[in-house]
Order: sequence, then structure tokens, then C-alpha cells
Amino acid sequence: MKKKLSILIPAYNYVVFPLVQELSRQGGGVGHDVEIIVADDASTDASCKEANRAMAGLPYCSYIELEENLGRARIRNLLADKAEGEWLLFMDGDAAVISDSFLQMYIDEAGRSEVVCGGLIHPDKLPSSEVTLRYRYERAADKHRSAAERMKHPYNCFSTFCFMIRKEVFQTIRFDESCREYGHEDTLFGEELKKRNFTIHHTDNPLMHMGLEDNAVFLKKTEMAIYVLNRLQKSGKNMYSPLTRKYEQLQRWHLHKILPPLFKLTAPLLRHNLLGDSPNLLLFALYKLGYYATLRGEASGGIKN
Repeated sequence: MKKKLSILIPAYNYVVFPLVQELSRQGGGVGHDVEIIVADDASTDASCKEANRAMAGLPYCSYIELEENLGRARIRNLLADKAEGEWLLFMDGDAAVISDSFLQMYIDEAGRSEVVCGGLIHPDKLPSSEVTLRYRYERAADKHRSAAERMKHPYNCFSTFCFMIRKEVFQTIRFDESCREYGHEDTLFGEELKKRNFTIHHTDNPLMHMGLEDNAVFLKKTEMAIYVLNRLQKSGKNMYSPLTRKYEQLQRWHLHKILPPLFKLTAPLLRHNLLGDSPNLLLFALYKLGYYATLRGEASGGIKN
């Protein structure tokens, strides 16, 4: 890589200074032109904003505070527009660098493919008893997140958590700005990459995901992601989702119509387990399937939480 690498990080109610401090340190040792741009998406937590302002004094770093919340897609498009690099390295702000060669490994991959995905992992130990649902779910998923596993379905496994892309490729796709809510902007982006035949290379160069939500927040975000999935599918978007595949299988077996009324009866019990200290991942999968079936219009009135 001979051109500038632009590292782009959206921030919202999270202290990203430690992440940026490490990236700035590594940027000084890679022998290439690097810039780090952080955009705060109108955070409501004043303490987070105050802590993050310190990064403006770090080498290679610029920090922007927005007055209007743009959402997950628009803020990433804004960061790309401000970037000067030929290569864009996007990452979420609630991440931690775990390798001294993190940036160098991405630089070494530049040119091998138009998109490079490094992956993500989670801490070995449960950070808090309040985040058991997200932690158990992600740790189970980590078992299938090696580069070799992701390369089996490279477009379906695309994630916005940490990826590098040639800027000219990004600008031909960009993130769908109709995605303001949580969920599936990465699914849509991966589908566009596939449709346009841009190549993806998955590597084992992960960041560690640190920003695990408590059980109630994660369950609400899961519901929002399912709602977005259903809305996008109804609008005609071609969306890959394991949840959709399971539902379609039940349709073939003529079992899908029993899901909404069954979910309505069992949802309180399922939520009690999922919001407790020892959530069961099988019950979580059943909850998601029932919630999705309900949104598909198989029951009138929907579900009230």
C-alpha cells in the first residue's frame, strides 16, 4: 500500500479514546500515510463526549462532533466522504485492538482483494452478569467466525464491525441511508458487493468487541433488527438471513401458521428466561423465529411487550 489509509470510526455514547490511542500509536510505526477520523453521532452522554475530545490531540487523528444524529448508515457515508485515503478501514467504536501488528496486517492485505474483513472476537470471561444473553450468543457465534469459516460464504459473512475497502469501490455502493435503525446495513452492503462482483477476502485479524449490552437492551435491539429485516424484505430487498431460511423451511412443512399464536402464548415465559441470569440460546432462537413470524403478518395485532 502506497496511498493513505483512512481509519473511520463512528462513536455514540461510548468512550473510544483507548481504541484511537492504540491506533494512533500503531500508525506511527507502519511506514505509511495514515489518518484517523472519528465522528460523534450526537451522543447524549456528556461524559463520553468529554473523554473523546482528548483524541483530537493524538497524532494522525481528527475528531468531529455532530449536532444531529445521522444513524448507522449515514454517519459511515459521511466519514467516507471526509476521508482522503485510497483505502478505508471502518471499525465500530466499542472495539479494542488485541494485536501489535493490527494495522500492519491490514496494510499487507491491501490490493489482494477489494474488501478485507478481519473479524471479531469476544472476551474469554463474562464481563458482567447483566450481559449474559449477548455474551453467550456472541461466544457461541465466535466458534464459526474464523477466516476459513467466513470464506465459505464470504458475502453472507460480511460485517461492518471491522473491514477495509478500496474507496472507489465503497463510493459505488455506499451504505443504504434508509437504514437508520439497528440492524442489517451490513447485510445489504454484502449483497451489493456480491451483485457487483467485488471480491472479499476474510482474514484472522480481529478486533475484540467490548460494548456488550445488558440483556434487556440486547433483546430490544434483536427485535429491532428483525423488524428491519422484515421491512426491507417487504420493500423488495434481496436479503440473506438464517432466520428467513428457517421460516421458509417451516412454510414448506406447513407449520409456519402455528408460530404467531404459539409465540403470543409463550413470549412472556421466553422473555423471563432471556432477561434472567442464565438465558438459554435455544429459547432465544425460538423467540426470534416467533417474533419474525408474527411480523410476517400471520397474526393480527402483533405482539405487545
